[in-house]
Amino acid sequence: MKKTTTRLADGRELIYYDLRDDAVRGERDPRPLAPVATAAEIRHDRLLGDSVAIASHRQARTYHPPADECPLCPSRGGTSQAFGTGGGRHSEIPAPDYDVAVFENRFPSLAGDSGRCEVVCFTPDHDASFADLTEEHAALVLEAWTDRTAELSQLPGVEQVFCFENRGAEIGVTLGHPHGQIYAYPFVTPRTARMLTSVAAHREATGRNLFDDTVADELADGRRIILEGEHWVVFVPYAAHWPYEVHLYPKRRVPDLLALDDAARTEFPQLYLEVLRRFDRIFEGAGGGSGEPAAAARTPYIAAWHQAPPRAEHRGDFALHLELFTIRRTSGKLKFLAGSESGMNVFINDVPPEAAADRLREVASE
Repeated sequence: MKKTTTRLADGRELIYYDLRDDAVRGERDPRPLAPVATAAEIRHDRLLGDSVAIASHRQARTYHPPADECPLCPSRGGTSQAFGTGGGRHSEIPAPDYDVAVFENRFPSLAGDSGRCEVVCFTPDHDASFADLTEEHAALVLEAWTDRTAELSQLPGVEQVFCFENRGAEIGVTLGHPHGQIYAYPFVTPRTARMLTSVAAHREATGRNLFDDTVADELADGRRIILEGEHWVVFVPYAAHWPYEVHLYPKRRVPDLLALDDAARTEFPQLYLEVLRRFDRIFEGAGGGSGEPAAAARTPYIAAWHQAPPRAEHRGDFALHLELFTIRRTSGKLKFLAGSESGMNVFINDVPPEAAADRLREVASE
């Protein structure tokens, strides 16, 4: 893997991650961009103890552009300084091609003293999906996530790094190009704080690690196991919140992506790509089938890495894991967060986790 760091015309950082060590990245961003102006701030909810990011400038962000004006595609030749003029087209990626590219978001939810947001472009292919990547390319994305976690964790004021992917218009994605994001929060998120509290209480009550016990219980039960490798296990959790929700855990507990060993890094793309491909088949006819779904039929999902905050007390007790879930509950129907979920944060799941696991086993690749 070769890493090359450069700057866009407005000063934002851009990093290329290339599979080839001899890749040369000297392209200049010719766009006449004004410096990024953000209005991001963090406000504290005194009743709930939560932090809320207020980011009014995001109202002006790019919204469902046509494919030939996608800001995440490679730039094309020509003399244009922007999209659609002079026969060329210059995007957020000045290069005519790339493997993986990461850059600072032009419309960040978090900025300055309030954190940082980055965009991760998985592939130059606008019509592809993460599930279409080769294992080698998926491993490169994993390296990019790891490298960004390492660097962002060192920034002053950053308390948590969150790598994630939103896919599908139903999720709210405004750019169709396959990409993810990384948020560097100036606080520990409420979800992670709750996990840390539960882990500490379990340690106090039993002397054991809650994550270890959770994985061991799922392996012992077996009904919700989807895939098991030498270094990773994939299962639908016992109390799944979402209709189809899958968790991926390394069998050797580590706090974050940086701590994964080479064997776990090698095996991860094999299992993850298979899970993503099954997600794209779960709403097809029973029996699985081998046809690839059209882009419009792909299952919308959120894929979220959970890592220990870099400065958390007892961070070694935390377990790195990836949670993957869809808001689609059946073909053509979505799971909406209504009164109980949105008002009281009490989820009601229409799909029993055991039934979801059965379906995800049915649609295994042939």
